[in-house]
Amino acid sequence: MHVLVIEDDDAVADGIVDGLSDRAITASRVATGEAGIAAVEHTRPDLVILDLGLPDMDGTEVCRRLRATSTVPIIIVSARDEEVDRVVALEIGADDYVVKPFGMRELVARIHAVTRRSGADAGPAPDPAPSTPSRLVIDSRARRVLLDGVEVHLTPREFDVLEYLDSDRGAVFRRADILRDVWDTTWFGTAKTLDAHIAAIRKKLDDPGWIEAVRGVGFRLVEP
Repeated sequence: MHVLVIEDDDAVADGIVDGLSDRAITASRVATGEAGIAAVEHTRPDLVILDLGLPDMDGTEVCRRLRATSTVPIIIVSARDEEVDRVVALEIGADDYVVKPFGMRELVARIHAVTRRSGADAGPAPDPAPSTPSRLVIDSRARRVLLDGVEVHLTPREFDVLEYLDSDRGAVFRRADILRDVWDTTWFGTAKTLDAHIAAIRKKLDDPGWIEAVRGVGFRLVEP
């Protein structure tokens, strides 16, 4: 995936580009609206992250002009947090709106959500395999966990860890990535804290088999 960042603030732009690169997402950056419009035409990015406060034109005008010629997904990032700003942005064709300051975990999740909706990051759809409902249900909106229909009470951080593993159930997540994304950039502790949280979650799920440890790598969430 190639993400184009249209942002005039060097610190913000560098943080986004570096954060996406750390997550294996290719990113490039331009600092003006005109340069962004030209870059979309010539480089055909998979997604655009667009700031509203650009030096040469308002980001809403950039969004309008991009929508006139392109269907590229657009996520607007802005310090403007009024409802009217979000409504206007979505009405002129933006796919999502993120208020500054934001965390990289949130931004990456929104990128994946937008590209899933648009099909930008999807290859040929595989034939669906027969499946049965999982015994473990993780409700991100309500922040509730149900095991065999019975609620499991987790601490906020335990829920964050389990939700993170559930974002791609069966995939192995590296310890460093879990610490970085769940604890975010303010975390400077050791992996022992992660081990303690994993142990607590396993105990509350009454079966350590829900979370498998992959030696030397990290953890994955599976159905025992």
